[in-house]
Amino acid sequence: MDERFLVELTYKGEVLKYDAEVRNYGYVQKVAVDIDGLLVQFEPDEEGCYRALISPEQVNSKDNKLEIGLLQAIAQKLESLQP
Repeated sequence: MDERFLVELTYKGEVLKYDAEVRNYGYVQKVAVDIDGLLVQFEPDEEGCYRALISPEQVNSKDNKLEIGLLQAIAQKLESLQP
């Protein structure tokens, strides 16, 4: 069963809100976050820290506003939401 929620965080002094959804893939749960129309998957590593599954080309593309710092901030927020 997939679960939708809102990820709210402060980044560079601005409050940002992103729609997110927990998706189950067998024994693994990934979180899909809609960042300004681009769906980015986050998954936990062996230590429970989240990482974004996105290519360097997507981060450096002029067509989007993705920043590595933003992805890191979202990952940290997802980690803080874990029970």
